[in-house]
Amino acid sequence: AAGMFLRLLSDVQWRAAHPKWRRMTSSQRSTSTTAEPHPVSLPAQAQVVICGGGIMGTSVAYHLSKMGWKDIVLLEQGRLAAGTTRFCAGIVSTARPVSIELKMAHYSNKLYQQLEQETGVQTGYVKTGSISLAQTQDRLISLKRIASSLNVMGIPCEIISPKKVVQLHPLINIHDLVGAMYVPEDALVSSANVSLALATAASRNGVQIHERTSVSHVTVQKGRVTGVETDRGRIQCEYFVNCAGQWAYELGHSGGEPVHIPLHACEHFYLLTHPLQEPLSSSLPTVVDPDGRIYIRNWQGGILSGGFEKNPKPLFTEGRNQLEIQNLREDWDHFGPLLSALLRRMPGLEALQIMQLVNCPESFTPDMRCIMGESPTARGYFVLAGMNSAGISYGGGAGKYLAEWMVNGYPSENVWPLDLKRFGTLQSSRTFLRHRVMEVMPLMCDLKVPRWDFQTGRQLRTSPLYDRLDAQGARWMEKHGFERVKYFVPPGKDLLDLDHSKTFYKPDWFDIVGSEVKCCKEAVCVIDMSSFTKFEISSTGDQALESLQYLFSNDLDVPVGHVVHTGMLNEKGGYENDCSIARLSKRSFFMISPTDQQVHCWAWLKNRLPDDSNLIMEDVTWKYTALNLIGPRAVDVLSELSYAPMTAEHFPSLFCKEMSVGYANGIRVMSITHTGEPGFVLYIPIEYALHVYNEVMNMGQKYGIRNAGYYALRSLRIEKFFAFWGQDLDAFTTPMECGREFQVKLEKGMQFLGQEALLEQKQNGVYKRFTMFILEDHDTDMDLWPWWGEPIFRNGRYVGKTTSSAYSYTLERHVCLGFVHHYDEKTGEELVVTTDFINQGEYEIDIAGQRFQAKAKLYPFSSLFTQRRRKDEMELSGYQRE
Repeated sequence: AAGMFLRLLSDVQWRAAHPKWRRMTSSQRSTSTTAEPHPVSLPAQAQVVICGGGIMGTSVAYHLSKMGWKDIVLLEQGRLAAGTTRFCAGIVSTARPVSIELKMAHYSNKLYQQLEQETGVQTGYVKTGSISLAQTQDRLISLKRIASSLNVMGIPCEIISPKKVVQLHPLINIHDLVGAMYVPEDALVSSANVSLALATAASRNGVQIHERTSVSHVTVQKGRVTGVETDRGRIQCEYFVNCAGQWAYELGHSGGEPVHIPLHACEHFYLLTHPLQEPLSSSLPTVVDPDGRIYIRNWQGGILSGGFEKNPKPLFTEGRNQLEIQNLREDWDHFGPLLSALLRRMPGLEALQIMQLVNCPESFTPDMRCIMGESPTARGYFVLAGMNSAGISYGGGAGKYLAEWMVNGYPSENVWPLDLKRFGTLQSSRTFLRHRVMEVMPLMCDLKVPRWDFQTGRQLRTSPLYDRLDAQGARWMEKHGFERVKYFVPPGKDLLDLDHSKTFYKPDWFDIVGSEVKCCKEAVCVIDMSSFTKFEISSTGDQALESLQYLFSNDLDVPVGHVVHTGMLNEKGGYENDCSIARLSKRSFFMISPTDQQVHCWAWLKNRLPDDSNLIMEDVTWKYTALNLIGPRAVDVLSELSYAPMTAEHFPSLFCKEMSVGYANGIRVMSITHTGEPGFVLYIPIEYALHVYNEVMNMGQKYGIRNAGYYALRSLRIEKFFAFWGQDLDAFTTPMECGREFQVKLEKGMQFLGQEALLEQKQNGVYKRFTMFILEDHDTDMDLWPWWGEPIFRNGRYVGKTTSSAYSYTLERHVCLGFVHHYDEKTGEELVVTTDFINQGEYEIDIAGQRFQAKAKLYPFSSLFTQRRRKDEMELSGYQRE
């Protein structure tokens, strides 16, 4: 049976496509069979070397050659498309919850549709449509949220009744369904042949393709890729692209300078049957039954059905470099629950003859999103891998974005959710990866309600206060491997019940967070914010100031002790980072950035700071515990602990000073809170953290002090119209588009990165505008909650999406933040967004297909401010990050 399957799915397709392909490209590439004993020799040098001849490698080669790069060599250790790509189920699905993944899949679908015509290679493309089934109301809500995103992108999609499911697919049992989502333009392809078609087109454009060639390691000198060592000799190159699939991790670690690519393979099973007595139509829709953990597609008149079991089997944890992936062992006991789910969903298959159970490896990543981008440690080393069983859906779009990144220096969309630099070295432990993928694979089908957290690989990075906070009822979430408090469960609450409260509606923690917010506004709260990224940059002369003045948009030449909120912008004026910088001395600066900026920000600065031994940058994230004291009584607590006056006259806003707190010296105290509420952040050397925390809590008792978490902080910052980097702000958002002009000093006397783009925007206007929405006819207790990613409608027309939202306990309303665009009604062209355009519209927010009226504002409510503040304190409202 195994031999039959391999011949059927691979060799037959290979031989059908290969003679023509070989004739077209024989002058350009090495042979594909051992029958030809004298392969074409490798070139001594190339601009780009791509490792991996599956869907990712061939897609990158195709798109690079389309963009005009010709000096490209693609190396494959076995035969083209003979790895995971050959075993791919061939389902092209656009129903993705993450916006960038949805865009990649949509592009892939359009590309594959015309590929056969472009190349002459049959790709097996059939537009079948897909049906995603819902057995529960919560599942239907999640499908409705996805359907809203698809519809505003112009992708046909509808929520249908169980009766309509039967009309589309007569074999489906609908007795337990509450509804479904139908996407008519989803498709099926032969993934191996799509790879061959992409390789054919790339080869015609001058790409050299060499099979049976293994890459042993990549050479890096002075932080740049210089060449590739193979079993057939060395190739000098400027760029290397690691598309080695499940071997990407090993290949990344094979050089002297390791490139950490956190992915791990699991066994993935699917079933092939003989044709039915009445063979299934080739246009029958693909069925995805996430509650049953299975997918079902037509396959040559029979069916192909696989799934994502609850107890996956990781493999190759110890690393194993086999060439083409041979069929792994069948395991019918393991597949049993998925087979039962299949027979429940399609009872008519009971008598069907099974051809084979296929077992093939599939790579998964720690957060279920693929990995792309440039290595933070080796310039010119790019990665595209870890597709989480969606390789064929993402292949076209992922290859396009990576090619754009290489050619232009940046892709055409915000790909931060997929960027390799979202991970650090800590996610590269084999033990961590093995445990995490055992959780990730079942999560492919699990219902993911807002604010869910991974359970494996936890308690990896913790504050010194972790045990103290945990004992006081802290409930934890994780960011960049760092444990952070969501909220504190008061004594006597049912902890178990709260931990399992997962809903799209009003959550069980609503009142708890409300009481923390109230305390922040009326008394004083402490939030442990140690996870923030902290760098120190210093120099012997003026090098630090001069370099930072060029790399940051605000003026950093301020008196010692002042704190500046500023953006770290790219050439297009977009936020690569959003941070606070305190001037500690004439030649020393302390920089606070979001938690997940640790790798990205370090690489960005390292690549742009001058190579000067007198200029020193140090990551001091681990050296300091950060305590945020928020509330009107914070000043009283700190005054008593430090025996120093902390009022605005003595300690103005946006100020930084080293102080003693209790017995501890060298505490950096900053008069900012990242919420707009009054207060201070204390940066405490970690050996003093417990002492200072205990002193603060003891002294604060008489002022009503309590612990608080990030959910309270989120509510406070959103009602103050603060933006988070990574959620609201990204590399495609400029200060001009989000009301932060005051953080940009266009006339600071020297040029800075992004200045030209901002001057142009100042003159011509902006094409999107960060806007605050207050939901008006929304019932907090009964209606679905907004979270993020909800479509925004102005006068009935789609104008953008929300980026974050929270319940405002002050306004007693939901507040959403998001960007409003202005599209021409006839052409769809983007037009300038003016203040009048924002103010004169009637707005609605679409939550899972239901629209709620919303009031748009470009400034926070003045009534939210409980006291008058000076203008420089108001500047806080331009700054926040997570």
